[in-house]
Amino acid sequence: MTRTVLGILAGLLCSTAAWAAMRVGDKAPDFTLQAAVGGKTFTFHLAEALKKGPVVLYFYPKSFTAGCTIEAHEFAENAENFAATGASLIGVSADGIETQIAFSSKECRDKFPVGADADGKVIRAYDAQMFKLGAIAPSMSNRISYVIAPHGRILYAYQDSEPQKHIANTLAAVQQWRKDHRP
Repeated sequence: MTRTVLGILAGLLCSTAAWAAMRVGDKAPDFTLQAAVGGKTFTFHLAEALKKGPVVLYFYPKSFTAGCTIEAHEFAENAENFAATGASLIGVSADGIETQIAFSSKECRDKFPVGADADGKVIRAYDAQMFKLGAIAPSMSNRISYVIAPHGRILYAYQDSEPQKHIANTLAAVQQWRKDHRP
């Protein structure tokens, strides 16, 4: 019996799905990050971005890795679709700003910014830390996407290590938001 319980606990600790991220309706923590878009740096402030409409905030583990590159390409291909709803995009990882400068141009195709959270402060605030083998991987985040409504609450949350559904799901969430909040 003890081995079974330990096996289940070990499985839960190794599984990223076992750790709850923020939930729909939660207040999104405000943050400011150094970010890059089109190879140029700027300061991204969530509260300022929310004044313009919803924000799609997605966390990804590591710039220039296979899944993160796929996800960046798909977000870039859909950047105009997000903009048509009034939503803005920002990707965040624990990579430093120099890496994000290159990633913003090469993989994000100059279409949306990526933030540098090298100290993991924003990653922790959004419960996006990656857990591996029962420990926290402080230099990486899980693949989690949030849609934050202009009033600052989480409108949609999606966590999956595979990048494919993040774009379609967050786009559907902001399209529904737009439909429900037509001017």
